[in-house]
Amino acid sequence: MKRVNWPDMMRAGLVRLRLKPAEFWALTPAELLLMLGHGGFDAPMGRARLADLLRAYPDVHSGAGVEKEMRDE
Repeated sequence: MKRVNWPDMMRAGLVRLRLKPAEFWALTPAELLLMLGHGGFDAPMGRARLADLLRAYPDVHSGAGVEKEMRDE
């Protein structure tokens, strides 16, 4: 298990992000890392990527209707 480096986390939250102490302590370490740009999360899937997936993996029961709805919007 990886230990949290609280002095560095506090310095980043209170000094770099200028959070108030109550705001800092209300965050989880994961939320703080995300605010600091260390989340490494991908952006949510956009409409174009969803359309690509629908074409690549059509739903034989109702996929055509969903793709048509996307084009109509």
